[in-house]
Amino acid sequence: MIISYQLYTVEWISYRTKAMIQNLEASQLSLNDVRRLLKLERQTGGSFTDFFSLESLTDFEQQELLQISNDFWRYLEVGKVSEELVKFLALSPLMRLTGFFKVPVVLTMEDSIPIEVEDGDTLIKGRLDILAVNQPDAELAAAQFWILVVEAKNSVIAPLTGLPQLLTYAFKSLQVRSSVWGLTTNGRNYQFVYLTRGNPCTYQILPDLSLTDTERSLLLAQVLKAICKLQNVQLQLA
Repeated sequence: MIISYQLYTVEWISYRTKAMIQNLEASQLSLNDVRRLLKLERQTGGSFTDFFSLESLTDFEQQELLQISNDFWRYLEVGKVSEELVKFLALSPLMRLTGFFKVPVVLTMEDSIPIEVEDGDTLIKGRLDILAVNQPDAELAAAQFWILVVEAKNSVIAPLTGLPQLLTYAFKSLQVRSSVWGLTTNGRNYQFVYLTRGNPCTYQILPDLSLTDTERSLLLAQVLKAICKLQNVQLQLA
């Protein structure tokens, strides 16, 4: 009887603990939720040159970039570009052009990695759109190898709308890394964020870039190339 009572007690406590945990979807969070639940604070200021020595693009790269921009603009003129087409028409060719398809970087898509961030009695769940990992033989979910987390939206949604979701996913990497880059985009506009581990952990919003603006599209490709090369620099591998 004593053993049965103890087992019953343990099961009851486990049931109550699970029942008390609040489950949230990352896609439903606001920036206030991110700050409250993850203790993630925004840091103001900053530019890309604070982080990178940006390389000039070759004539071939500039021509390829122009082609990507023209292809996307053709669809944008017709109307809304879906999230999946944003990935296919803009993100995929951009990431190929800037080196993300080359060894040792490995890309994985949304259905591959469920994300869970637990904070006390709150469990936040979601799925990544695109994740760039800098070790070909590593577990894709191993956050210590993440170099870029990408959240895509359709063309009529402002990139900042996806920021809370992106921050939640990227925050997981800060458990084992000192920093990680994130990107949220609707295909036309690109919003980079830089997350840093600390007390508190912080995120920095970088200047908005655009695929359909000549100067800002060049900077977009330069920044993506620079982030891709971080896997060679090994900024941190906790």
